[in-house]
Amino acid sequence: MNIQIGSPAPDFKLISSETKEISLSSFKGKNVILHFFPAAFTGVCTTQLCTVRDAIHLYENEKATVLAISVDLPFTLAKFKEDQNLNFTLLSDFNKEVSRAYGAIYEDWILGLKGVSKRAAFVIDANGIVVHAEVLENAGELPDFKAIDKVLESL
Repeated sequence: MNIQIGSPAPDFKLISSETKEISLSSFKGKNVILHFFPAAFTGVCTTQLCTVRDAIHLYENEKATVLAISVDLPFTLAKFKEDQNLNFTLLSDFNKEVSRAYGAIYEDWILGLKGVSKRAAFVIDANGIVVHAEVLENAGELPDFKAIDKVLESL
């Protein structure tokens, strides 16, 4: 399933790196940026999330909340967040339901691993509508941060 621009964002409840349940619907009235990433502590994923970390002032100015999602355990995400000084919420999609709902999953990945989040970025407006969707097939590529910034400016 692929998420189309203009469609309602699928709601979800996931466990954060702080072991708290977080739902997308709890951010109603705010813009949300979802960043999916394959695995904590890997090179391109670290670059992706550190790029977000270093530009967080841009997102906060646009009143957007950043949520980053992978299939890692919450405890792994907590260590990753601490090691990289990440200043936004990391969510565990260990059961792979949200990655599938957003069309952001490798059913078969490298080394015979199955069910790993694809690198992807979505912007959801304050009404819960997807206004930007980018799902990358190549895990070695980064999301188009300039496109995300441009969409946020238009909201």
